[in-house]
Amino acid sequence: MSRSKWKGPFIHYKFLKKKKLFNKISKIWLRNSIILSSFINQKFLIHNGKVFKTFVVTREKIGYKFGKFCTTRAKYFHKNKLKIINKKQSKDKKK
Repeated sequence: MSRSKWKGPFIHYKFLKKKKLFNKISKIWLRNSIILSSFINQKFLIHNGKVFKTFVVTREKIGYKFGKFCTTRAKYFHKNKLKIINKKQSKDKKK
């Protein structure tokens, strides 16, 4: 279910209290917070469980959650594809 419109967008209270948020890059662990229009053209570091990944807010991303743009799972490659990729990389290094 989606959130009721009368409640407004969810943003953690600690996230709004930060006054440094608008001056520099801020770190976000709260992936369920919604991106507001006041965050346009700002850089964020979103935690994916292991490392922080950089994220720049654009106009098209308003209304989505921060967690949508930072995946937590690694991409899976079959062993055969990994061999092909490694061969291509070794050929490129030799050139």
